[in-house]
Amino acid sequence: MAVLRLSILILGATLVLGSPAKRQETTVYITQTSDTHVPTATAWDAGAVRQYPIHSSCNVTERAQLEVALGEAETLATHAKDHILRWGNSSDIFQKYFSNASPTEPIGWYDKIANGDKAGVLFRCDNPDGNCELEGWGGHWRGENATSETVICPLSYETRHPLVAMCGLGYTVANGATNFYFASDLLHRLFHIPKVGEGAVEHYAEEHDECLELAETNPEEAVRNSDTLQYFALEVYAFDVAVPGEGCAGKFTATSSGAVTAMTYAAASQTYAPSSTLSDVASVTSAAPTECHTHDNGDVHCS
Repeated sequence: MAVLRLSILILGATLVLGSPAKRQETTVYITQTSDTHVPTATAWDAGAVRQYPIHSSCNVTERAQLEVALGEAETLATHAKDHILRWGNSSDIFQKYFSNASPTEPIGWYDKIANGDKAGVLFRCDNPDGNCELEGWGGHWRGENATSETVICPLSYETRHPLVAMCGLGYTVANGATNFYFASDLLHRLFHIPKVGEGAVEHYAEEHDECLELAETNPEEAVRNSDTLQYFALEVYAFDVAVPGEGCAGKFTATSSGAVTAMTYAAASQTYAPSSTLSDVASVTSAAPTECHTHDNGDVHCS
């Protein structure tokens, strides 16, 4: 800081009696702040990527749909996180899916999807591994071919629904597919990316009733179960946002999914391979009226 000393000369008024004017000098001190030593703000997050990168193989229409769907995936994750931050594990819906587990871990998974650095994560629309040619494949994580890349096949653009349709079209959380909405499908795909799911988020339970059972028997796994994290995000969004105070939870009804489940495990026994060696996998999965992808260990999973 610099202190300036100003001398102000004040001339007194001439008195009526004609006395000569007297000169008065007053010293005034003014404090002036100098910005010479103010530290410069540092860009601690320089280079951070805030939006999920989309590969040039996606055409204008595909890119537009992906951008909206990825934004909705972040919306779904953000609201799931905010619901937990507000209610903790006292929320009935939290208890339903995670029991008495610590809220910290699911908060972290959702926050990574919404606010984590997205550098290196890539969504593409071409078919470098040939899997989009297989019946029922809506996309897949590329595995050892490219651990941070996800391929979105044409089937996804044809069958996924936006969040604005939540609780419409006969959908209920308990009986609807977790990939009914593009946003929740992308949550699933993002959890397979090592940078997001860290190899910890996996498929410990899949069907809705299995996820509820997992919450009771093993809440430590429930908070890192991919399907549970999707079901929870869908249900709190439906209850808090889409149809406030009501939602569309539904009641699980067993279906004839046993054959599909058996086929899923048969397919899972096949080792993921580049397109030139996919014929064996195709023979297992092509008859299933489901959608398939690969896991981080190379296994095939259909849902």
